[in-house]
Amino acid sequence: MASLSLKKNYRCETVLQQFYGGGPLVVSSDGSFIVCSCGDSINIIDSSNASIKSTIEADSDTITALALSPSDNLLFSAGHSRQIRVWDLSTLKCLRSWKGHDGPVIVMACHASGGLLATAGADRKVLVWDIDGGFCTHFFKGHKGVVTSIIFHPDSDKYLLFSGSDDATVRVWDLLAKKCVAILERHFSTVTSLAMSEDGWTLLSVGRDKVVNLWDLRDYSCEMTVPTYEVVEAVCIIRPGTLFASFLSSYIHQTKKKTSGSPDIYFITVGERGVVRIWNSDCAACLYEQKSSDVTFSSDSEEAKRGFTAVTMLPLDQGLLCVTADQQFFFYTPVELSDKKSELILSKRLVGYNEEIVDMKFLGDEEQYLAVATNLEHVQVYDLESMSCSYVLAGHSEIVLCLDTCISSMGRILIVTGSKDNNVRLWDAESRCCVGVGTGHMGAVGAIAFSKKQRNFFVSGSSDHTIKVWSLDDLSDSVEQPINLKVKAVVAAHSKDINSLAVAPNDSLVCSASQDRTACVWRLPDLVSVVTLRGHKRGIWSVEFSPVDQVVITASGDKTIKMWSISDGSCLKTFEGHTSSVLRASFLTRGAQIVSCGADGLVKLWMVRTSECISTYDKHENKVWALAVGKKTEMFATGGSDAIVNLWYDSTASDKEEAFRKEEEGVLKGQELENAVTDADYTKAIQIAFELRRPHKLFELLARLCRKGTAEQQIENALHGLGKEEFRQLFEYVREWNTKPKLCHVAQVVLFRLFNILPPTEIIEIKGIAELVEGLIPYSQRHFSRIDRLVRSTFLLDYTLTGMSVIEPNSEAQQVKSNSLIRSDKSANEQADLNSEKAAPKKRKSQKALNGSQKKVKSADHTKAAAISLQA
Repeated sequence: MASLSLKKNYRCETVLQQFYGGGPLVVSSDGSFIVCSCGDSINIIDSSNASIKSTIEADSDTITALALSPSDNLLFSAGHSRQIRVWDLSTLKCLRSWKGHDGPVIVMACHASGGLLATAGADRKVLVWDIDGGFCTHFFKGHKGVVTSIIFHPDSDKYLLFSGSDDATVRVWDLLAKKCVAILERHFSTVTSLAMSEDGWTLLSVGRDKVVNLWDLRDYSCEMTVPTYEVVEAVCIIRPGTLFASFLSSYIHQTKKKTSGSPDIYFITVGERGVVRIWNSDCAACLYEQKSSDVTFSSDSEEAKRGFTAVTMLPLDQGLLCVTADQQFFFYTPVELSDKKSELILSKRLVGYNEEIVDMKFLGDEEQYLAVATNLEHVQVYDLESMSCSYVLAGHSEIVLCLDTCISSMGRILIVTGSKDNNVRLWDAESRCCVGVGTGHMGAVGAIAFSKKQRNFFVSGSSDHTIKVWSLDDLSDSVEQPINLKVKAVVAAHSKDINSLAVAPNDSLVCSASQDRTACVWRLPDLVSVVTLRGHKRGIWSVEFSPVDQVVITASGDKTIKMWSISDGSCLKTFEGHTSSVLRASFLTRGAQIVSCGADGLVKLWMVRTSECISTYDKHENKVWALAVGKKTEMFATGGSDAIVNLWYDSTASDKEEAFRKEEEGVLKGQELENAVTDADYTKAIQIAFELRRPHKLFELLARLCRKGTAEQQIENALHGLGKEEFRQLFEYVREWNTKPKLCHVAQVVLFRLFNILPPTEIIEIKGIAELVEGLIPYSQRHFSRIDRLVRSTFLLDYTLTGMSVIEPNSEAQQVKSNSLIRSDKSANEQADLNSEKAAPKKRKSQKALNGSQKKVKSADHTKAAAISLQA
């Protein structure tokens, strides 16, 4: 038997995370990325797989409006703080910001020339700004309600601005005349969206009064009113020559003949019903309407979350983007069917917000899909390659709490789910429909598990403390209506809620874990009690059988994982390391390892033989509720309360190869370093020492340079080739060297050179420089004080040796000292005379006293001069 290759490390790849929390969004001109708000931040996401390319922090300001420049190089944002910001998307830096509104900015639009920005909002004002200067060029007032939509005329030569408000009017503003040239009044409710025809002479306005109005901009008259019979939230124009224009060709012949000479305008509306509808302006007819909504809902209370809130025609025939009220992005593509009819197919569904992830399992032969249960009434199945939600399994009336997957003996991929509605449902992944319903539990179904070998039954556990075994024998290949699943056995297993179930690999046993702190092993199919596992101090959240041994592992709220013997129920091992409740634990590497996750947000990898935790990963921000392990254990997935799904891939082999490669490169670089030292090429040697992160070798090189006469120039040449990160590393090395008296001399030389090379503006940009300088100052002061004391002490030694005639005095230095001493005495005498003159008017002294003082001064001068000559 081949030896097991134990896993030592896993590499994390975030595949699903929250990127859209509702609110404004804008699509780039080429459709490659989408900019959308997510709480207090702005996310730039890749439209192909919903991965977050970059994030802009908005300083705790809830974003209310977004806009992009025509060239996609500038992003404009506004929030509740009323601050309008301009961001450079290449650097993600705020170029400028200003305030101008008295309330939150709701909508904004950029002119086709890219030089003007229009903003409007809750203060009923419409302002136009010069983008480069940041000053207001136009100030328009007139609306009596909140301005909800705004667009510029697409022709850059026509300086017209259109704004819609909840006062049911649309106003046309002339930027050259700086006034309102028309008020369009035909709506009876809030105007939600505006659009412009291809020729630029027709304006479309939609609102919550369930109509679409078409306006002729030549005389600002209403050409037509199209009733939609639903609240319309957004409208967009279908341009001629696009994929959607050809899509309509099969529907146009069904309409009546033209009633006017004006060209036809085809437009798309979306709203509360959650369906896409395409209209013709000439006959006010709906050419195409989706048969059913792709937006999932489960109850009448969800009607408010059912519809679309925005629609955008993607450029370059990439399709249609519709945004739902529950933060999902639907991408529609027209597809021609066999009967020469075309249909809109949902090609991709990106979920912007998942809330809390409760459970998940891999799906399919190659495990390319992931079934995820969140705190919603349906299950979402994701394609791991594109992270698009392939389909949704809707049928439960309450939140889905647990799920499991398997491939039946007939080759069908089955999914079973348990919910708070007390029911279990069986789903066929190929037909994407429910094929069986199991009723009978009196409480929420919180645990479920498929058979592992025969795959002809599954087991469910509920908060009613019972375990039920459900048969799949009556399941047929083609089921038009879901069948009622039959119960083979039932038992009252615990005194509290059942949290987890696991079926043995040979289908002979099932183990249940409960909140009553016990786990029970039952013999199938009759659910006869085998053994009860007692020892945990808190409720047990997870249980699993070993794939090779007669043992089970349990994860508990007491922060431990325990391994139990099935034969006698004894605890074999206890794994301690989590700082909070352990919520999931599974076997890896044929039972030789364990992976666990908990409420502390940590994922841990354990060795069963030594009970040792060999790796800990911190990639979640909250509780990790869900853990799914692939069949070959080369991959597992985790998800939790932070709405993030992380995929973990075994990187043991790649890490080993990388370490070997780095070691090989290190050997080659080390030899190159020794060659550079031999050739006295210190500049190259210092750079290689930095690459190899060898501070001791670097110190030896710098110390060798300091002992030479041309140290300064060579050190400067070596330091000039360093980057910012290497300068920061050098500052760290210098800080460490500066703490030791034997090494401080080299540290001070290098520090002096550093401050000569780098200007202060670049020094303050080094990451963590404040902390590094704080560590340098006290030791530098101590070194200078010590050197100062040594220098002063040498004066006494010189004086002593000179007095003993051991060394010859330096006559020039003594002469300089004598001259400076005489000058200081003269200045002292002059200062004394000046003081005496000032004091004379106050108190006149006798001549005798003056003569006496002069004698004292002379004698003092004579004494000092004698001392100086003696010293000489």
